[in-house]
Amino acid sequence: MKQQIPIWETQNEEKGLAVHGLFSRIAKNYDLANRILSFNRDKKWRELAVSKLNLKPGDRALDICCGTGDFFIPLRKAIDTDGELVGLDFCQPMLDQASAKDETSKLVLGDACNLPFEDGYFHGVTVGWGMRNVPDIQRAHNEAFRVLGPEGMFVSIDCAEPKSQIVRSFTGIGRTALTGILGRSLKSKDDYRYLNESSKRFKTRQELVQIMQAAGFTDVNYQDLMFGNICIHWGTKP
Repeated sequence: MKQQIPIWETQNEEKGLAVHGLFSRIAKNYDLANRILSFNRDKKWRELAVSKLNLKPGDRALDICCGTGDFFIPLRKAIDTDGELVGLDFCQPMLDQASAKDETSKLVLGDACNLPFEDGYFHGVTVGWGMRNVPDIQRAHNEAFRVLGPEGMFVSIDCAEPKSQIVRSFTGIGRTALTGILGRSLKSKDDYRYLNESSKRFKTRQELVQIMQAAGFTDVNYQDLMFGNICIHWGTKP
């Protein structure tokens, strides 16, 4: 019998299928997990990320890999009721959870690597903890760039490895323990282990800068949060 590959070691189409199954299983508990793992700071981080976009009332905003829609609240506040808010995810159970976050948003079941939107349509694009889950991270950034109009901005939040060896050691121990407790409590041990393993294997800050620049973004910057365990990257489409 062929040994099953752990989700965090899958690649390309196999990764997409495995991650889809994972998020389908944990959708109902995803918000709770986010609050626990971020010590209830993830909402503030999203607010900070949206502030980087310089959105105005009436603008059009897209949240890719939108999950349960936690970016909708700060995005709606930025673009107001006249703006158009679209959330895209490849997992219908996640979109089912997102529908309650903003009743006027448009929810789209789709692929971050092949966005079903016309060129230059949006003023701002966000993604939170999603780029490490896509099969092709460069293509996903290319697509985010494509659907932005001139001077549109893109922002991404994800986990990062602290630069300090001491902090990194404590973080690794704490994150492994916390995701383990969550996994056992919610009866999804391997699923929550993926959240930990994918964080450790994710791109470095500079690698993400290079990926964004290769997609065409300029003025690419990043900002560390929570002692370097979280990092926000943002850039502009010229």
